[in-house]
Parts: sequence; C-alpha cells; structure tokens
Amino acid sequence: MSTCGPPSLLELAIQNLLKDDALVIAALEELPVELFPPLFMAAYTGKHNESVKRIVQAWPFPCLPLGSLVKGGQTHQENFQAVLNGLDALLAEDICPRQQKLQVLDLCQKTTWSCSRNGMCSLSQAILPLMKVKVDGSSMGAKEPRAPLKVFIDLYLSIGSHDEWLTSLIEKAKQWKGLLHLYCNKLSIFALSMQNMKVLKVVRLYSVQDLELICNWKLSVLGKLLSLLPYMGKLHRLFLSQTQMSQCSSWEEEEQFVETFSSQLLSLHHLQELHLESISSLEGSLCNLLRCLKSPLKILSLTNCLLLESDLMNLSKCPSTRQLRGLCLNRVLLMDISSETLEALLENVSSTLQVLSLEECGIMNLQLTAILPALRHCSQLTTFSFSGNPISINVLLRVLRHTIGLTKLRHVRYPAPLEFYEHVGDGLLATLHAKLMQMLQELGRSDMEWLSGKPCPHREWPFSDLWPMPW
Repeated sequence: MSTCGPPSLLELAIQNLLKDDALVIAALEELPVELFPPLFMAAYTGKHNESVKRIVQAWPFPCLPLGSLVKGGQTHQENFQAVLNGLDALLAEDICPRQQKLQVLDLCQKTTWSCSRNGMCSLSQAILPLMKVKVDGSSMGAKEPRAPLKVFIDLYLSIGSHDEWLTSLIEKAKQWKGLLHLYCNKLSIFALSMQNMKVLKVVRLYSVQDLELICNWKLSVLGKLLSLLPYMGKLHRLFLSQTQMSQCSSWEEEEQFVETFSSQLLSLHHLQELHLESISSLEGSLCNLLRCLKSPLKILSLTNCLLLESDLMNLSKCPSTRQLRGLCLNRVLLMDISSETLEALLENVSSTLQVLSLEECGIMNLQLTAILPALRHCSQLTTFSFSGNPISINVLLRVLRHTIGLTKLRHVRYPAPLEFYEHVGDGLLATLHAKLMQMLQELGRSDMEWLSGKPCPHREWPFSDLWPMPW
C-alpha cells in the first residue's frame, strides 16, 4: 500500500472491501489473481485476520512470500496465527494435488514482496532447487495422496525462548508432519539447548545451504554439533567461530576435534565458502582439514587463527584452494612467515583471486615488498586490504605503483604509515590521503578508492564491510 500521497482507487476499493470479512470471502472466487497480493498485504497489515485466513486458502500462486512481513520476530502473533489457520484449513481440505496452488510459504527475511501472474518471481535462487527435491524417496511428480506444503525460513537459534510465532510454526510442522515440511536455507546457532535441538529435529537439514556456528563451547561439544554436517549435503557456506578461545582444551581434544571436523567435511560436496574464526586447534593441522574438501573453494577465511609456516605452505599446494576468489588471513600472525611462502600462496590463486584481506597480520616492509610482484599477477583482484600492519610511507607508495596496473582493482584499505604513529591528530594522515588521491588521478586511476586505517592495530571494520562480493 502507498505510504505517501492520496490513496489510489485500488487502495480505496481494497480498504472498502476489508470493512466486511463476508465481502472479502464472497469476492475471492471472482477476484483477478493480480489483486491477491495487494489485498493480502492490506489485510495482513490491517489485522483483518479472518480475511487473511481465507486469502491464504484461496491463494492462486505457487508461493506466498511472507518474509518481508516477518522480520526478527517483530510480527504480531495474531497476524501470523491467521496465516497458520489458513494453512490448517488448506491442508485439511480433501483436494487433488493438481488443484493445490500454494506450494511454498517463504518466510526468509531477505525475501521481498513480489508476485507475478505465475507467482514464481518471489522465489529466491536458494529455494528454487529445493522445489524439485525428493521427499521420502519420491519426486514431486510422482503420484502422491497429497503434495506437501514447503515452508522456508531462516533460523537464528540463541539463548532463551523462541519468538512466539516461531514456536507456533514448529508446533504446526509437528501437527502436519506428512503435509507440512520445514526447510531452512540459512541456519545460525549461537547456543545449544534442548529447545533448539527439538527445532533442529523438525527442520529438513538437507535444505541448509548457509550454516553459522558462533559459540564458546568446549571442543568436545562443538565436535558433537558438527556431526550434523553429513545431513547438510547441499551446504554452500560454513562459518565457524569460537567467540572465546578455549584455554583448557588438551592436545588430545584438539586433535580429536580436527579429526572429527575433517571427517564431516568429506560429506560436503557443494561447499564453496569456509570461514574459520578463533579456532584454537588449526595449528599444524590445516592441510589435513582442507584435504578432505571434495570441491574447490571460492572463499577461504581464516581469522584470528594460529597457523604454522607449514600450514601456509600446504595451503598453496592444496587442490581445493587453487581457484579461490576470496582469501582472508586477518589477524593471522605472518611476521615469522617467509616471503617465499606468501609469494607461492598468491601465485597459486593469481588467476582467480578477487578479494584479498591481510589485516593486522604483523606484515612488515620487507615482506610486503617481496610479495608485490606476486600481487601484481593477481589480474582479477578487485579488493585488497592490509590495514593494521606496520608499513612505512615509502613501501605504501610502492604498493600503489605496483597495483596501479591491476585494472579491476577498485578498493584498497591501507594502514597509517609508521611515521604517523605519534602524530595522530595533526592532519598528516589526511594530507597523505589527499596526496594518494592526487597520484591516482594523475595516473588515470581515479576509479580506485583508497581508504586509510588508524595508526595502530584495531578491529573497527568488520570483515563483511570489506567484502563487496562480485559473484
């Protein structure tokens, strides 16, 4: 509905219709399909719950995109309950599968409200492959008494009770176990609890494509949770973070964790992104872990992890990392890593690498200078960050001159030079930045953006801000 200017004739007609639920019910049989979306939107936001229920029953499209109206539990329970009541009535009807128009209830938060005449334009790319997924060994095209209704949702499981609308949805999935299937594209787990484990038992885990585990659990507990990975065969992205590095894990526990994690990765044939943060047990074991990957990675992010030079040497030789588009080694100490190892790592991915982040790694002048020729071979590079490292003005200028020929490079984040560490507030950094911008313009690269960092290691910029993914 419009939020500015006078209401349109359509809006006035819908408002008038919604004054009487009986009028809505009578009109649904003759209502043109293109009017269902604005009518539903007005009924839902206006809390005309009986009308919402009846519109859901009569929905003429394969998909009902409700994600934009259900954001982080902010929806009113009575509104959402009206939708569930409509599903109840729909699932209770004894109709032929071909007569059931509604196939998908999309509750993913990134789903925007959009319906065409065939109703398929609102389906995200992540959901489309699952529309044809086999259920209990049979395809959707097989003769079944009833086609199951698919509900797609992004799940964020944390400490405390679930939102009331989510609890209602879980109960509904249990009630209509054979007719209502709960799918999850993005699953984020911040806490383990009996309640959260019950939710996971209802979700069809093979639908999960994006998994985030953000925890401070013991490695033994984390290893048990990773046993769910074999059930997530469609997983594309895995983010694993220990918010507090474990100080009490024994060597045996760390070794067992890596062994367990490695064995679970064997089942992930579609993994494209692997993000590991503050994992205390990777030191000396990275090669064994990556060797278990069955497909080439597009993105590898190792943040605040302890790595040996042998780890990085093996990383440059690993088959699963030869086609990387993104590489992040933020807060991985590289000051004792030889330049030859870093050069080999960059040369290995020079034909595909698009994003490189080496923030707060302890890289010094000699190391950065030594890897500049390899960096210059990264012809696809679009983003490069090396902020938070002790680099001098002269080396910073050498970086600019070496990267000026990378025609696709657009974003560079650089550290405040060593010379400025004691002159934070006197404008020298602003003067340097202006000088760099002038040099870029004179060299014909005004399209390249250089952003300056602070003159000391910091964590002000989240990694996601640096990651303008081009794919």
